[in-house]
Amino acid sequence: MRLRCAVLDDFQQVATEIADWSPVADDVDVVSFDTHFTDEDALAAALTDVDIVVTLRERVAFPASLIARLPRLKLIVASGMRNSVIDYAAAEAHGVTVCGTASSSTPPVELTWALLLGLARGIVQESNGLREGGPWQRTVGADLHGRRLGLLGLGKIGSRVARVGLAFGMRVSAWSQNLTEERADEVGVELAPSKEALLSTADFVSVHLALGERTRGLLGPAELALLKPTAYLINTSRAAIVDQDALLTALREGRIAGAGVDVFDTEPLPADHPMRTAPRLLATPHLGYVSRANYATYYGQAVEAIRAYLAGSPVRRLPTSPAPAPAPAPAAPAVAPDAQGPDAQAIPARTD
Repeated sequence: MRLRCAVLDDFQQVATEIADWSPVADDVDVVSFDTHFTDEDALAAALTDVDIVVTLRERVAFPASLIARLPRLKLIVASGMRNSVIDYAAAEAHGVTVCGTASSSTPPVELTWALLLGLARGIVQESNGLREGGPWQRTVGADLHGRRLGLLGLGKIGSRVARVGLAFGMRVSAWSQNLTEERADEVGVELAPSKEALLSTADFVSVHLALGERTRGLLGPAELALLKPTAYLINTSRAAIVDQDALLTALREGRIAGAGVDVFDTEPLPADHPMRTAPRLLATPHLGYVSRANYATYYGQAVEAIRAYLAGSPVRRLPTSPAPAPAPAPAAPAVAPDAQGPDAQAIPARTD
C-alpha cells in the first residue's frame, strides 16, 4: 500500500517544487496544506489517513493526545535539529520515528539586519509616501556608524549579527547569562557588565537567545523602561522572551523609537491582534528561516529522511539526546546563549 505524506504550513506552496521528491515517488503520495490548523481536532481530522508528516520548525505541536489520534502515523520529519513541541516519549510509545534536518543560521541574521535597517532609515514610511504621492521625505534616518549595538546572546546567530555591526562601524556589546569575556573577545565585541547596562546604553538592541525558563519574559516592563527613547528593539528569536503587553505599551506611548519583530505570541497572527496596528512597529510574518536555500535544505533532507526510513535506516533521529526523566519539581534548565534557528514560529506561540 502506498504511503501518504502531509506537508504542513506550506504557505507558499513550494514544498514539492523546491526539492526533488522523485526518490520516494514510487512509494509515497504527497499532499501539502497552505493553511495553518489552529486546533487539535482540525489537525487530527486532516491527518487521519497520513503515514508521514513534514512540519516546519516548531509551528505545529505534536503532544501525546494528538499522536494517539493518528494510528497510521509512522514518521515525523521536522525542519531543524531541535523541536520542543513534539512529545518524543509518546512518539516512541506509538512507534513513530522522528527525524530532523539541517538548518542555516544565515537567513535570520540577514532578516535581523533587514528589520534594523528598515527601522533606522524609515524605509516603509518613505516607500509608502513615494508611492502614495505623499510629501517628499518624511523621516530623518538614524545613523549606525558610531552607535552602540547591544546583543542579547552571542551564539551562532548573535555572533554573525555582531560582525555585520562591526562592519558598519558600530560599537557592539553583548550580554547573556552564559556569556564569557573569552567568547566576547573571540567575536571582537565588548562584554556588557549586566543586562541592565546593555539595555540602558544601546541605540539598537537585538535578541538572539533560545527560549527557556531563564529567558522567558527576560525583557519585561522594567527592562524596556531602561531603553533610551531613541533606541530600537529587534526580536527575530522568540516572542516570549519579550513581554508582549509591555512592548505594545512602550510603542504606543513612544517610550522607544521603534521595534522590529518577526515572532509573535500567536502564529499565524490573528487578524485582530494588536501587533498588526501597533505604531512604531516594523513587523514581518516569521520570515527568519524562510529563504530559498533553507527551504531547499528542509524539504530536500525531508525526502532523504523519508527514503532512509523506508529503507529501514532512519537518519538524523530526534531527540539527539535522551529526554530527561520527569521530576515533580524540576530545576530551571540551562539555556544556550543563542537560538539556533529562528523557528518559532505551534510553539504555542512560537515559538519557530
